[in-house]
Amino acid sequence: MTLIHPTFIRRQLTATRNQSAVFILCVALSMVTLVALRGFGDSVDRALTRDARSLIAGDVRIASGYPFAPDLEAAVQEIVQSGRAVGVRSYEFYSVVRRSDENGSLLSNLKVVEPAYPLYGAVTLASGQALAEVLTPGNAVAEQALLDRLGLQVGDPLRVGETTLTIADVVLSEPDRPINFFALGPRLLIAAADLDALQLIKPGSRISYNWGLRAADPDDIDALATTLRAAADPDLVRVETFRTADTGVERFYRNFIFFLALVGIFTLLLAGIGIQSSLTAFLRERYSTIAITKTVGATSRFVTTNFYLVVLLLGAIGALLGITLGIALQWLLPSLLTGLLPPDVELIISPRAVLESLLLGLAVVLVFTFLPLFRLEELRPGFIFRKEEPPVTRWGPYVLTVLIIVALFTGLVIWQLGQVRTGLYFAGGAIALLLVAAALAEVTLRLLRRLHLHNLVRRQALRGLFRPRNATRAIVITLSAALGVLFAIFLIEQNLRASFVQSYPPDAPNVFFLDIQPDQLDAFRAALGVDAEYVPIVSAALESVNGQPPVSSREDGSAGGQNETNGESRQRSPQYTLSYRDRLQAGETILAGPSLFDPADPGPQVSVLKETMEARRLQLGDSLTFNVQGLPVSATVRSIRQQDSESVQPFFSFVLQPAVLADAPQTLFTGIRMPQAEIPALQNRMVAQFPNVSVIDATATIATFAAVVDRITRVVRFFALFSILAGLLIVVSSVYATRLARVQEAVYYKVLGATSRFVLRVFAIENILLGLISGLLALLMAQIAAWLIMKYLFELRYQPFPWASILLVLATVIAVTVVGMAASVGILRSRPIIFLRQQGEEE
Repeated sequence: MTLIHPTFIRRQLTATRNQSAVFILCVALSMVTLVALRGFGDSVDRALTRDARSLIAGDVRIASGYPFAPDLEAAVQEIVQSGRAVGVRSYEFYSVVRRSDENGSLLSNLKVVEPAYPLYGAVTLASGQALAEVLTPGNAVAEQALLDRLGLQVGDPLRVGETTLTIADVVLSEPDRPINFFALGPRLLIAAADLDALQLIKPGSRISYNWGLRAADPDDIDALATTLRAAADPDLVRVETFRTADTGVERFYRNFIFFLALVGIFTLLLAGIGIQSSLTAFLRERYSTIAITKTVGATSRFVTTNFYLVVLLLGAIGALLGITLGIALQWLLPSLLTGLLPPDVELIISPRAVLESLLLGLAVVLVFTFLPLFRLEELRPGFIFRKEEPPVTRWGPYVLTVLIIVALFTGLVIWQLGQVRTGLYFAGGAIALLLVAAALAEVTLRLLRRLHLHNLVRRQALRGLFRPRNATRAIVITLSAALGVLFAIFLIEQNLRASFVQSYPPDAPNVFFLDIQPDQLDAFRAALGVDAEYVPIVSAALESVNGQPPVSSREDGSAGGQNETNGESRQRSPQYTLSYRDRLQAGETILAGPSLFDPADPGPQVSVLKETMEARRLQLGDSLTFNVQGLPVSATVRSIRQQDSESVQPFFSFVLQPAVLADAPQTLFTGIRMPQAEIPALQNRMVAQFPNVSVIDATATIATFAAVVDRITRVVRFFALFSILAGLLIVVSSVYATRLARVQEAVYYKVLGATSRFVLRVFAIENILLGLISGLLALLMAQIAAWLIMKYLFELRYQPFPWASILLVLATVIAVTVVGMAASVGILRSRPIIFLRQQGEEE
């Protein structure tokens, strides 16, 4: 007998079409999300790499929250005048713009630019004209949202600050502002020639000052950056090239796609379980054939080799299907991610993503199919008489396979993350989730097996869960793990919404006024006509702790955290917003120290927020030095504060004594409570009198936050559904694996006088129990995980949302029941006489 037998292989492929189809779908499912996300990620990376210069508006970007120092200005002017680079200055800030008739106003994102802007890329206008032709002195270019919300159109006047501009066109996109998913207002572009007329830039105002440089010689870019860094204060100014800049846009896409990739890896793991379960079911249907083949002289090597080829053929079909569906899904992602993508992303079929997915799919198929194929060697010819499962005689290969699966999964996670420690945490968490699901499933099934039900239908349905060859454990583990992740995401989303959107205190301020100048305070208070607390704001950098650079913290972020000078790396001082007062505010408590400040200490003192204290590893008695717009301010830590997580009061990492900061450059802000209907009129009146003051309607901000959360969670849910699909495929596989036993049960029921309705009820209750067990275990794990995340990560109160949780379990029961019953249609239609005749022929 030859080792490879094509006829034998063909018969195995055609004899169990349903199980073959389930196996193919499991293989495809293991690849589809990774193919789609890897290809999509490559497309986004390609767009960001191609537009790297556009994203920072030049070869070199200089950015600061403060006016540039004379030395830096002189360095830039020297570079521009010498011809080494072309420079463009821009200013970006928020301000309220008004209709010329003062009947409407809107907080907008203003960007003031010079004529050469942009140095790279182009601003797309609705008219199709070039920006330089339209954005002339006296004109402005607005987003359509601004026109819609103020009821204006192109050609209408618009009050901005102390001047009136004409809306000359509508901006559709900007190269250095590719997305706008969380902005407090629509964009308004203004010519730099009108900056002085606006009279909006005041001392202490929140302005982003920027220089963009385009080098005449591309090889001179790094030298330009080095020259500018030498003239800049690294605590106050960021100097970056297009190669070193890590923009917020890039970080958002990397983090978002990375998170979706983790969901894809988790789906891969669950699909691997589905592959193993479906192959086990596939082979169990062929046990009689395998036993007969061995009886007539076939060796275990012959059987195993040919079934390996069967698996590889089915795996190849599944891989091709997965790649095809993954590419199709990649092209659907832009519609799913509407509002979260740059406008110029060109989707490509990434050969690298396809090749990696193929290799990964092959590895997954080989690893997860090893155990079912290995067990074929233990199948003896006597199976055709006893119908017993082959006993496990060697545990070594099983343990080794599990270790290989764990190593493969962990290596894949680390490969995706590029960080060993974080990868180990995620892999460990995912494996722990499966182990917890397995333990809960085992305990639950053991308890159910001991139940003694009097009702015949329910008793037979319960017994069906433990039918030989049933994949009940695999179904419960896979479904409960996948649903646990999805349920946890839902519960966290609902808790965040309840904490930040729905539970906004009814008496809390809902209108905030920012950038009030100290010399405007009396007039502003009189014009507002409402009692309010005015809070001073001072921007500063934490320069040193006890004479040493501050300890780095997660709050520093990854962008701009370091400055490179002559090849050396220097940690940039973290930026903070300081305030000063002499008393605690509502919701604050002292954790350490006699009070907010120590009356026995005559020197400058500072109170530190608990979270900042821990992040910076500060202690009572430490001496802190701040850089307040170039001036050093030192103070000693005398207390640690904690703020109630549910408080809506403004919080500051550092609060100093009034005498220490009273003379520092500063602005003030305040908040009041107003009926929603009265906010527009109040905004119009206050901005007309104080154009430099920004008015923020908190209700609109909350709505924006809710919209962003909705969009992101919608995408996450979509990809999590693939994990659930893996569990449902195991349900189908289990039905097919136990087809003979189920047909036998149905026939015996009917022979004993049971009606088709009885059989239908037994199978339906069995699937209901399966869905109920999976849903309840998933809910239990999700509630615990969501509670831990809300309590210890977000430090917010947790709500279990019982009615929504019940609906989640109910949806699970319905889905499992529908899928299970659909796969059982052929069994329910079986006729006793045909089955008994077949059994007699076999005997």
